[in-house]
Amino acid sequence: MATAQPLQNLRIGIAGLGRLGQRHAEALAFRTRHCSLVAACSPVASERAFAGEQLGIGRLYEDFDAFIADPEIDVVVLVTPTSLHANQAIAALEAGKHVFIEKPLALNLADCERVLAVAEKHPQQVAMVGFVRRFDPSYLAAQASVAAGEIGKPFLVRSQTCDQNDPEGFFVRFAPTSGGIFMDCSVHDIDLARWMLGRPKALRAFATGTNALHPALAEFGDVDNGLAVVEFEGGAKAVLYASRTMAHGHETSTEIIGTAGKLLVGEHAARDRIVRSDSLGVRHAVLGDFYERFEAAFAAEMAAFVAACRGVQPLTLTLSDALEATRIGLAIARSLRSGMPEAV
Repeated sequence: MATAQPLQNLRIGIAGLGRLGQRHAEALAFRTRHCSLVAACSPVASERAFAGEQLGIGRLYEDFDAFIADPEIDVVVLVTPTSLHANQAIAALEAGKHVFIEKPLALNLADCERVLAVAEKHPQQVAMVGFVRRFDPSYLAAQASVAAGEIGKPFLVRSQTCDQNDPEGFFVRFAPTSGGIFMDCSVHDIDLARWMLGRPKALRAFATGTNALHPALAEFGDVDNGLAVVEFEGGAKAVLYASRTMAHGHETSTEIIGTAGKLLVGEHAARDRIVRSDSLGVRHAVLGDFYERFEAAFAAEMAAFVAACRGVQPLTLTLSDALEATRIGLAIARSLRSGMPEAV
């Protein structure tokens, strides 16, 4: 990937101002260097009002085509529904913008491949998918340790993404467009497993799951707790667990097992380093949600993207990585429905 010429100050427009979009927007407006958040796009009036009133953004768009045609925008950040990602990313690239796309890249391989094909025709523009855990200090240190051979040859990754239960079932309403629990949650763990294992080719996947608290998900072929096993070329394996029903809080953790040792990232979902002991027992505070756990990683992720757009440093996270994560996630989803192992 060729990099653009360095710019003094990138002008960024964001599309999508839902739960995560608002957090991205706040970080870009107030905490990310070498850029200015100058425009926002959303079909939802309250989201546009948030951008204008809370972030001071003057150029607000309801229509996406008008938004990307704005000549005062250098970079587009997409935090829109996944079903829109491919067409919007392509439109942004063809409009001459750099583009950041929240994970996953798309819900099918054909759309992923369309984005890659267009990106290859625009090598001066940066296109990046938001696999935020690659920018978390602990995961970066773990991957560096694996790459240095400190645990020998890695052969098994066990990774989980577990959210605190939402009694109102936000994700049930989100289910028609989410792609299912494995595409929405485990896609992070899929990408981590490939990264830790040296990007091997996935061969086969098997998945199963249950609806422990939210039976309405069954209508969409989805579950609120899912398990998957992915087999890779060379014999390495990944075991993935995703949950929407944790009672205590958010819990993301990953174990990488090698021939000479293992690494464990994120054990116990601890919010801080304080362990309390009293008549009620021994306990610690827990993380509330994914953003609390990865806030620093989100900041580092966007800083890396901005640096790549300015031509300061290349990206190590590629669109091909995102395509492979989607390929594996789709095989897992097929296995959940079929009850049989599926080829990747």
